[in-house]
Amino acid sequence: MAKQRIYSRYAQDAVTLMGEQIRLQRKQRHWTEQNLADRAGIARATLQKIEKGAMSSAIGLVFEVAALVGIRLFATEHGPLSRHIEYTRDKMALLPQRIHMPRKAVQDDF
Repeated sequence: MAKQRIYSRYAQDAVTLMGEQIRLQRKQRHWTEQNLADRAGIARATLQKIEKGAMSSAIGLVFEVAALVGIRLFATEHGPLSRHIEYTRDKMALLPQRIHMPRKAVQDDF
């Protein structure tokens, strides 16, 4: 039997909020669940999981559905996401490729 994954309260709240926002935007557009699911290329049951804030929903699907209903993720006044991606990659290039755990000091005092 697989161990149940435990998520932080913040992560649970964020997924719930995203699902609620998607449902709100869908209803404001007068789209049925099936209509939005068809637009996203997913099953209606998958959309229902996303709108209920199921933690097992694939993040790519959640982002696609959010984009379809007009929710702007990472919206900023500083330009398109491509500029932020480039900035983040530039910062990552300055960091080490690998992260090593500090080694414990050997206690060889007998």
